Amino acid sequence: MLGISVDSPFANKKFAEEIGVDFPLLSDLNKKVSKLYGVLNEDVGVARRTTFVVDKQGIVRGIEQDKAALDPSGAHNVCMRLAAGQQ
Repeated sequence: MLGISVDSPFANKKFAEEIGVDFPLLSDLNKKVSKLYGVLNEDVGVARRTTFVVDKQGIVRGIEQDKAALDPSGAHNVCMRLAAGQQ
């Protein structure tokens, strides 16, 4: 699991410490990744909160956005289906 934010590495580190994140939180300060994944709101320069489930072959198998991305159960269900050999 990885987290990616358009905030600086320093802001990400502080945020991760505040909420107890136990996975890498990467910085997309140049917003390249957010733009490539189609989640960048260029008008305000922020990315929409989005969870992508990507399989071992690099195929996106699930996407949760906005409020749904706050609840990990959708992504967890996709991961469980993948682990069971379902697509």
